[in-house]
Amino acid sequence: MKYVFQFLTLLAISNTIKTSNELACDNISLLEKFIKYDTCHLHLKVHANFADWNLAKKQLLQQSFPIEKETRNYVRRVSDCVFSAVKPIPLKSNVQLAAVSNSVLSNILDLDPTVALTSDFVAFAGGDKLLTTPLSHRYGGHQFGYWSGQLGDGRAVMIGEYVNQRGERYELQLKGSGLTPYSRRGDGRAVIRSSVREFLCSEAMFYLGIPTSRAASLLVSDDPVVRDMFYDGHRRTERGAIVLRLAESWFRIGSLEILADSKEFELLKNLTDFVISHYFKTINVTSADRYLEFLSTVVEETANMIVLWQSVGFTHGVCNTDNFSLLSITIDYGPFGFMEDYNPDFVPNTSDDEGRYSYEKQPDVGFFNLNKLRAALEPLLTQKQKKQAGEILNGYIDIYKTKFLKLFLKKLGLTFDIKNIEDDEQLIAVLLKMMSDTKSDFTMTFRQLGELPIDKLNDYGITKFYWALNKLSKHKWYTEWISMYKERSFKEQKSEDERQEIMLNTNPRYILRNWIAQSVIEKVERNDFTYLNRVSKILERPYEYQDEAEALGFASPPPEWSKQLKVSCSS
Repeated sequence: MKYVFQFLTLLAISNTIKTSNELACDNISLLEKFIKYDTCHLHLKVHANFADWNLAKKQLLQQSFPIEKETRNYVRRVSDCVFSAVKPIPLKSNVQLAAVSNSVLSNILDLDPTVALTSDFVAFAGGDKLLTTPLSHRYGGHQFGYWSGQLGDGRAVMIGEYVNQRGERYELQLKGSGLTPYSRRGDGRAVIRSSVREFLCSEAMFYLGIPTSRAASLLVSDDPVVRDMFYDGHRRTERGAIVLRLAESWFRIGSLEILADSKEFELLKNLTDFVISHYFKTINVTSADRYLEFLSTVVEETANMIVLWQSVGFTHGVCNTDNFSLLSITIDYGPFGFMEDYNPDFVPNTSDDEGRYSYEKQPDVGFFNLNKLRAALEPLLTQKQKKQAGEILNGYIDIYKTKFLKLFLKKLGLTFDIKNIEDDEQLIAVLLKMMSDTKSDFTMTFRQLGELPIDKLNDYGITKFYWALNKLSKHKWYTEWISMYKERSFKEQKSEDERQEIMLNTNPRYILRNWIAQSVIEKVERNDFTYLNRVSKILERPYEYQDEAEALGFASPPPEWSKQLKVSCSS
């Protein structure tokens, strides 16, 4: 694919064994410990009894769109509807609550986190207790550049909408809850390894300040689920799990694509108007130009989301149009990865043989996906508006470049100034080129540039403790670059404290590295949830120095064994 981002391309170049019963007791007491600690800090009115809690009286999606008339649950082609009514299939064997997000329970669902320890909550989070008609969503999508036709919620069931005391509406989904009409050749289940990754990353991204879906709970079981992890013929039996996840909306670009492709134009119009009126409040839904305003907003917000991804080294792994939210939030965590050594070609997904969704190409893929959104909206546009839509789409390139430059300058403690654009581009390009050449750690290089006073950044002032910066300082351009950086920094007349404060609040010290996630997975698969909950708490404060995280090596060079880890689309 021809890159539209010459600027980005320039930057890229430039213990004791315990029985299962003992572990179960330990896990319950641990969850109680974490839950009760956070409960002490609640300031909102919350429900202490799950029986007193309920979904929104008005379930908007059920009332606003046609639901497929066929109620039997089998894989099929679906038309003339947005949802199918599908009952989740609960897990059966040794179902355990592995983790909850106290923040989601209390701040979004208005639940006292201790409610999570009740059988009623576990039944709800596992699909055994239904409070309204559950739905699976019909959508299509372009996968790895090609139209794939009908896709849909193949392993997800929406179990209702909730409106909290702030008036915020959220859609609750169970991921891994069994077969739906959209499961294609799958079984609708999810395994522990993928579910742990989704639970941890959803919450980690939120605390990094990146728009994302959220995860409320993780249930694990002994239900057998057969998977061929790397599609190489080596099938093995794993264990089933369910994540209760939330988003203000799960509508995605593919939600509109399937209707446009099927020529269901009235439904396309109704769905687009619904999305605008409920999620884009600044747009007048009666305006003749509302679809252009909608496209313009999604273009800008998608650019913003991807810039935020790039700023922390996050690589989604499967940037298909069916995985791109219309609300520009990060959804559908699969074979993602946080880049460690700076490598523009970083691809976390072993299923992506051609590297289509590499770190460097994510901005280009954003453009590709937005173009598919523009095409899906075309049946709703006049000839004049179709031309304007193309112009709006082309504006993405400059929007992205400007947002990228602003945020990467902030990562260096600097402020965007239009008069300095050329020099600032050079400053960032040279730094990334040095990082690429030396394979310096992306996260810790930026972090350590902010942890040291600027007059200590010369190579002779860097101790082994600053391991990432130590590696970068071996580059032949390092001394000259530091001089450029100092000169640029002094222009702003910020104090050193101000520079460092900006950088420490912009560059995380802790991210969900692949090896950390894998370590959690291995323990959860042994029914030990202690580490999962410890890691979850650490990732809630990614910008703060934490003794526990340091002791666990979360800010140290990744272990050698981690280089052999692989993830794929299999989940």
